Amino acid sequence: MAWQWRAFDDLSGADLYEALKLRQAVFVIEQNCIFPDLDGADQESFHLLGWLGHGAQRTLVAYLRCLPAGVKFVECSIGRVVSSPAARGTGIGKQLVEEGLRRTMALFPGQAIRIGAQQRLERFYADFGFVTDSAPYDEDDILHVEMLRPGDAAPVAAAIG
Repeated sequence: MAWQWRAFDDLSGADLYEALKLRQAVFVIEQNCIFPDLDGADQESFHLLGWLGHGAQRTLVAYLRCLPAGVKFVECSIGRVVSSPAARGTGIGKQLVEEGLRRTMALFPGQAIRIGAQQRLERFYADFGFVTDSAPYDEDDILHVEMLRPGDAAPVAAAIG
């Protein structure tokens, strides 16, 4: 897995296209969820892309974005966490969240991190130190919960044991 961490303005057009294509394939088509994915927050975000392969043969299999405090939530946040359907069951989702947390904690040291997680993934995120911080709510016909990883929480490796 090759990780690429970029501010929006540093993404190539081709890399941005691949990220948006993966997000659309999963969030809009697979989950049958019509929503405004292009929400104006990408330009203020850092983007983590996980690639398999090299050169023209590389394939984007994992993606998330990291948002500064005040963009989506009061706290900094991680969102649009997605893995390619073809890569599921291989541990890529876990690797993606581990790497995303490492990068976010380096960018915003000591700060709490908030996510809006699909409720079915609550346990998955709890394993990374996130604590449920809201009642379930409906977002685009999918139940979600807000979850918070406290500031100055244990390093990622310690959190997932």
